[in-house]
Amino acid sequence: MNARNFFSGAEKERIVAAIRAAENDTSGEVRVHVSERCPAGALNNAAYWFGKLKMHHTQQRNGILFYLAIKDRKFAIVGDVGINSLVPENFWDHISERMQANFQHNLFVEGLDEGIRMAGKQLKEYFPRHADDVNELSDEISFS
Repeated sequence: MNARNFFSGAEKERIVAAIRAAENDTSGEVRVHVSERCPAGALNNAAYWFGKLKMHHTQQRNGILFYLAIKDRKFAIVGDVGINSLVPENFWDHISERMQANFQHNLFVEGLDEGIRMAGKQLKEYFPRHADDVNELSDEISFS
């Protein structure tokens, strides 16, 4: 199975819907990237894709990337400096634990959905949406 076919069409739609819901009340940006393998480790690959997807180009530096490597069964969450400077120290760990609980039962869509929504709540608290906010990054899942 390759990364692009890991999720069904309906599952992709559900993940994109979670992204849009999370971004609905915030200026923050959320993306999901799915790779087949992560030879450099999940966090290193997530940081690479964060840069490659230009997630650091948001005005308030408040992007969050959820990264999955399906064949290696690894994942990571990377937040930009704007959000990282504001959330509690263990915030990403808490989201990761909730996602991992779903992933252990092969509930990948559910895990992503929950993690994205949890991140969206923090984004809303620290980066509320303003009337002139625009969607700075694509909501679509990217693959490699």
